[in-house]
Amino acid sequence: MTPEESAEKNKKKENAPSRSAARLAAVQALYQMESAGQGVEATIREFQEHRLGGDIEGVALHKADAAFFADILRGAVETQTRLDPYLQRQLASGWRLSRLDATVRAILRAGLYELIRRADVPYKVVINEYVEAARAFFDGDEPGFVNAVLDAAAKEARHDEIQV
Repeated sequence: MTPEESAEKNKKKENAPSRSAARLAAVQALYQMESAGQGVEATIREFQEHRLGGDIEGVALHKADAAFFADILRGAVETQTRLDPYLQRQLASGWRLSRLDATVRAILRAGLYELIRRADVPYKVVINEYVEAARAFFDGDEPGFVNAVLDAAAKEARHDEIQV
């Protein structure tokens, strides 16, 4: 491994917590936007000014990558009309996306956006990160469900990257 490759690998490891925090914030923001009807730019501004890298009950959160957060949020919103039918195909027959919990929908939309538009992020990282996001919100079957849906979507969206 060259010194440049080693430096790039270390940079990615250092950025991991800030990207994880950005993903979690993006899920929260997508949920908020759906439930409150707030626009994407106002939501990005609110999160960047008041929530990213803050604290919850005195516990400091990892500083979130604000640009990555904004990319996920804008991307998921701008491509939602294409993401939702894609996600719908991954659901069992008779299930509608609207039937899912709003937080699960937010997780799936953000995850699918990354799978489709962020080829710089390995599909395994995307799936793992959003399964972990699901675990942050749910104790039941939802993390497994998120894993199954994103795994199926990855097989379609990233078929060249997946080694069978």
